[in-house]
Amino acid sequence: VQLQASGGGLVQPGGSLRLSCTTSGSVAGINYMGWSRQAPGNQRELVASILKNGLVNYADSVKGRFTISRDNYKNTVYLQMNSLKPEDTSVYYCSMQTPYRAYRGQGTQVTVSS
Repeated sequence: VQLQASGGGLVQPGGSLRLSCTTSGSVAGINYMGWSRQAPGNQRELVASILKNGLVNYADSVKGRFTISRDNYKNTVYLQMNSLKPEDTSVYYCSMQTPYRAYRGQGTQVTVSS
């Protein structure tokens, strides 16, 4: 089973993008879903996470601009990104965890530039 992320691209400052990440097969018991990002030369940063009970967590740098959500029936996690800034430019990675295994998807590039 792999995670498949999509939705990245080039957007102007102030614009919006919606990232999606889903499993390639059936996975039961996913509790944790999250998005992280890594720009060249920087450490990977946790952007947002959401538990099955709905508890969410955001990095201070994206609070009020990004919204994470999930569809448990589809094993899919979303990241709605609004008011994008050039410093949001990065490769975004999704991850999921069950009590027994962790999954990480391939990155999707987000570029914010005029």
